[in-house]
Amino acid sequence: MLHHEELRAALVGTRFANHLHHFLTIDSTNSALIAAAAKGAPEGTVYVADEQTAGRGRGGHNWHSAPDDGLYLSVLVKPSLRLREALWLSLATGLAAKAAIHTAACINVDLRWPNDLLIGKQKLGGILVETSAGSGNDAPLHYAVIGIGINLNHTSFPEELYPLATSVRLVTGNPQNRQSVLITLLRALDRELTLLEEANAPNANGEQESVLDRFAKASEWVHGRRVGVPEQGGYTGTTAGLDSRGFLLVDADDGTRRTVLSGGVRDLI
Repeated sequence: MLHHEELRAALVGTRFANHLHHFLTIDSTNSALIAAAAKGAPEGTVYVADEQTAGRGRGGHNWHSAPDDGLYLSVLVKPSLRLREALWLSLATGLAAKAAIHTAACINVDLRWPNDLLIGKQKLGGILVETSAGSGNDAPLHYAVIGIGINLNHTSFPEELYPLATSVRLVTGNPQNRQSVLITLLRALDRELTLLEEANAPNANGEQESVLDRFAKASEWVHGRRVGVPEQGGYTGTTAGLDSRGFLLVDADDGTRRTVLSGGVRDLI
């Protein structure tokens, strides 16, 4: 059970302290918060649920949201970014989640571009960023809703997910305190968003390490991983870092270096 006043007190000084909403059950925190954002919900609004009945992942996939076992939340932010920079929000959130899980459970999570949290080749969590903006890639973002799902205390999964998914409890053997992880995650996310905003400010001096550089350093997956890519007719190759926009580079087996513009890239077994 989450304790609202304790959460608020622990988050004082962050953008998330004053607009926390806890749901015992909800269809999708992202869907609900997008609706609230369209009606003028303030930046820093957080929707966190004990259970989702229609949780969503990237690419329209369902997200398995067992009651009380995972951390299911969405946050509303209004960063000074353009639509073509929205990908950076996913990368920054991945860095925050990686740091929070390491702090909470002392395990090293890898980051699969652009939005997955991995232990080995098993998925521990995922990120879904949905935005509102004007037309054109240079249009400023009106807002972004960042959804985060982390498998914390699952001891089992549906049969079709069992080879693909794991949880912090399965990895460590220890139950996790959802409230403690939530606090750590929101603090880390607030720091990452602040760093992203500072680096992108008009008066930035360029000395601060970019989110792209930090993600590339934090992710073993984006360097030297054999993958299959479904776009451009489908091809296989080896991951080769990020380009200047944050898209994944892959050295294809045909000798060309290609830029991946969407998710769905998977490890080759």
